[in-house]
Amino acid sequence: MDPQTAKYSKSHEWVILDGEEAVIGISDFAVKQLTDLVYIELPPVGKSFSAGEEFGVVESVKAASDLYAPIGGEVTAANTDLEEDLAVLSDDPFGKGWMIKLKPADPSEIEALMDRAAYEAHCQSESH
Repeated sequence: MDPQTAKYSKSHEWVILDGEEAVIGISDFAVKQLTDLVYIELPPVGKSFSAGEEFGVVESVKAASDLYAPIGGEVTAANTDLEEDLAVLSDDPFGKGWMIKLKPADPSEIEALMDRAAYEAHCQSESH
């Protein structure tokens, strides 16, 4: 997945539409902020979420962070490999580090999200 083609939420999740599915993860910025990840909880296949609704949690040695669905839909896959190897999130957050795949309820919701340039500006404003 190319971070330049992803759309981003203010809570640092990314989404890329891949045909009929939306692939969702957390950004490289979020992973760097969290550091030393120790636990992840992802939803089961078949669960549905609205845009902005909590879909899971990721914990580091310093904090727990809720994960929010950038768009709504039904979970078609969860990356359970992350439960065994959270280092993948640091190594490849836009590839093997994907978290869930959704069948979007309304694919047009993606238009309300930020592109990479707007997201990078958002991250800079947060780190000051």
